[in-house]
Amino acid sequence: MINFFNKYIGIKNFLFFVLAILFIIFIAQIKDIAILFFASFVISCSLNPIVDKLCNNKKISRPLASSIVLLTTLLIGFIFLIPIIVTGGYQISTFIEALPEHFENTKKLLLSIPFLANTNLNNIDLGGLVSSATGFTSNIVNQSIMFSKGIMSFLIYFLAACIIIYYFMADKETVKKGYLSLFPKDLKQRADEILESISQKVGGYVLAQVVTLVSVGLIVFIGLLILKVDYAVILGLITAIFDLIPVVGPTVALVIILIAVSKMGLVKMGLVVLLFAFAQWAENNLVRPYVFGKLLDLHPLIIYFFLLITAQYLGLVGVIFAPAIAATVCVLIEELYIKNIN
Repeated sequence: MINFFNKYIGIKNFLFFVLAILFIIFIAQIKDIAILFFASFVISCSLNPIVDKLCNNKKISRPLASSIVLLTTLLIGFIFLIPIIVTGGYQISTFIEALPEHFENTKKLLLSIPFLANTNLNNIDLGGLVSSATGFTSNIVNQSIMFSKGIMSFLIYFLAACIIIYYFMADKETVKKGYLSLFPKDLKQRADEILESISQKVGGYVLAQVVTLVSVGLIVFIGLLILKVDYAVILGLITAIFDLIPVVGPTVALVIILIAVSKMGLVKMGLVVLLFAFAQWAENNLVRPYVFGKLLDLHPLIIYFFLLITAQYLGLVGVIFAPAIAATVCVLIEELYIKNIN
């Protein structure tokens, strides 16, 4: 029994797995902080190549290069988002005001279908339900104390993330040395290789995610413009945002869009369904496999497996970063286990 243990398991591997389990338990206790640091690490990995180029080509210090890259990224983000927020904000307000009307139009449209005409659908006051829900939601939002707490919480997390991202980039070598100091001398090179492999894979996650979201949002936005559908900007934005949540997200986005176009008739609703199906097909069969496969080198089944796990234990933020978590775990398994047995 002892010989079997030493030959196939080994004391080092046993201790490693024990420590790994204890580490996972510890991370589970502070999962919000862990997600914040991991998300910051992922974003910093995607920006580090730009910082490296600035330091090498422009001969400027790494802290200055990190500041330039981070501020430029934030500025580009705000410049890109402000027009969308302004236009989308107006469309959201008008869409919410017209929501009861949209629901009534949807009900009339459904009742025009023969096999639904004799159902109890006619007795449901969808407009009244929506008005009540809208009023209830408005009362909650208008509670200034809760709203202020939400804004402050978001700002704190946002500022904390910016600071952590900056230090991950500016003190890249210091952070790396601290990480390597945890390993014995004979394992430092292997640990360095693992860290480099993880950084390269998760660094491509942000770009991959942005490309896929923008692609599906743009297809829906342009298609709705061609079909002359109102609220094209906000509906395209809703499609992109909800696309972060697999399966359920696109379905919710499609329902919202169909409600918005219900007054335009069954033909236009059918065209919208075809447009949405094309956008999802293009994303899932053209954009996502190429981008995620190229930048993360992960099979879709692995990504979906981690999506389910992160949704169960880490919530929405975990779902968003599931591919990056999958890439990290796959690198660790490959480097620490598969290469050893082969």
